[in-house]
Amino acid sequence: MVTGILFDKDGTLFDFERSWSGFAQDLLLDLAEGDAGRATEMGARIGYDTATGGFAPDSCLIAGTDADVVAALLPMLTGTDAATLKTRISMAAARAPMVAVIALRPLLTELRAMGLRLGVATNDSEHAAKAHLAEAGILDCFDSVQGFDSGHGSKPGPGMCRAFADHFALTPGDVLMIGDSLHDLHAGRAAGMLAIGVLSGMAGREALAPHADLILPDIRDLPAQLAPGGALHAAHAKSKATQTGSQSVAI
Repeated sequence: MVTGILFDKDGTLFDFERSWSGFAQDLLLDLAEGDAGRATEMGARIGYDTATGGFAPDSCLIAGTDADVVAALLPMLTGTDAATLKTRISMAAARAPMVAVIALRPLLTELRAMGLRLGVATNDSEHAAKAHLAEAGILDCFDSVQGFDSGHGSKPGPGMCRAFADHFALTPGDVLMIGDSLHDLHAGRAAGMLAIGVLSGMAGREALAPHADLILPDIRDLPAQLAPGGALHAAHAKSKATQTGSQSVAI
């Protein structure tokens, strides 16, 4: 049976564009000291269109870390250094107002009532992630919240996934890694977890499906999908059968 679920944050729990577009606009104008032209140039460096408020699929703001954003913007700025810029971005990110994909607390409460361990693994900072979850009133729903700076690396590396399973003594094959990007799916797969893609983020089915055990529209129906007869229940059973078969061949 599934014993744990590890969620990506942005694009999975929270609507990415609705949550981060305003943050990006304000941050770039602030860094550009009000110069709209410079803000537009900086936006292009991080995959953000200041005119439309939209993000490019490969924007470092989507699946990257604060360090990736710093590396992209620092060459365009004077009078600052990487550490100062990183702190400035992290503090601004923690204040960004998040827009939930669905009503999260009822869903998370139901999943916890099923005896599941719940965690968040994000390429945002741990501080910003906890601030966003607290503002949404759901921080207490999670047993673990990890960011790129929590000491286990960033996605697509498997460190955060492995740390979650190890800390709660969970078998990785009984844990779902749910996310909206290839970074999430690769991290889950590398850790031996089921990689579940959701279409509530910036990536489409055609990009995610080859790397996922299952694709869902979003996270709203997780309890039903985990019940006997549900798609997640079937995907987990198939994965366990495959693992058992592989072990038998190896013996």
